[in-house]
Amino acid sequence: MPRRASSRVRAIAAHVIANDRHHPRDVVRVSHEVAEALKRNQPVVALESTLVAHGMPYPANALCAKACVRTIEALGACAATIGIVDGALVVGMSDDEIEFMAANGSAIAKASRRDIAACVAKRMTAATTVSATMFIARRAGIDVFVTGGIGGVHRNGEVTMDVSADLTELMRTPVAVVCAGCKSILDIARTLEVLETNGVAVIGYETDEFPAFFTRASGVKCPTRCDGAEECARVVKATGDANLQSGIVFAVPIPKEHEGVGEEIERATREALKEAEARGVMGRDVTPYVLRRVAEITRGASLEANVALVQNNAAVGARIAVALAALKKAEREREEA
Repeated sequence: MPRRASSRVRAIAAHVIANDRHHPRDVVRVSHEVAEALKRNQPVVALESTLVAHGMPYPANALCAKACVRTIEALGACAATIGIVDGALVVGMSDDEIEFMAANGSAIAKASRRDIAACVAKRMTAATTVSATMFIARRAGIDVFVTGGIGGVHRNGEVTMDVSADLTELMRTPVAVVCAGCKSILDIARTLEVLETNGVAVIGYETDEFPAFFTRASGVKCPTRCDGAEECARVVKATGDANLQSGIVFAVPIPKEHEGVGEEIERATREALKEAEARGVMGRDVTPYVLRRVAEITRGASLEANVALVQNNAAVGARIAVALAALKKAEREREEA
């Protein structure tokens, strides 16, 4: 269960609401730092807020989110955490806004692409999933987005039709998504099949095998491999140059030093999935339920691994964004010469 928000967090919430001065028609609110970086063609990396509100318990979620921001900035890029605050699509959430979402956890609404209009109309505060974050990032002009793992086809999805909106968004939104693959609670082979059908490039980052979040190997081969951030950046630029209008999945394996708990986590995952089925947990509630139970069963080992892979993804995403900005700058200079 999420911890109750402290008096400090409640004060932060009041401050955030009182200082939200965006015009009612300004649906997208871009922070000054992000707006300046985009204006100057500097590298920007988007981060999602579902990880903050629903991906980890408090205060680990807040600490992880802020650590990702610091990692990205240390590597020369601007971090833009995306979420919905009082009906505004915020690109570049403040520390106070991140802290508020983290402390309130599951009490914060979870917004996929389909929920954006309702959240805006009702002036809701919501954490954005991969699909919603991709959409908002594209609206702001951000090319690179970092997350933990993408959604996919759930097991028995051919019967239940439980397929994440992330896959559809990847088909129609040209954003590079840096992730640790998808969680092993999903049907990974069918997930990659859906992405292939919809023309989405899936690229292993310095690996030939698609990672399964907590483990570096899934038994499923990646269609393509890229070695290093510069090679990835060239793929992102080529996607834009060809006007493909589809996203890219860069699948980054969890660092080797944190994979040791993988087998323990896999056993805990199978146990948690059985519990979820027995309790009638379905749809979008399955992943947060399983992640919470796995953390409990492994006594926090999965949380440590989760934090490590997200921060590793942030570093990879920052390097790709920096390399992409350099490629675009070189092209502009050639055109001006």
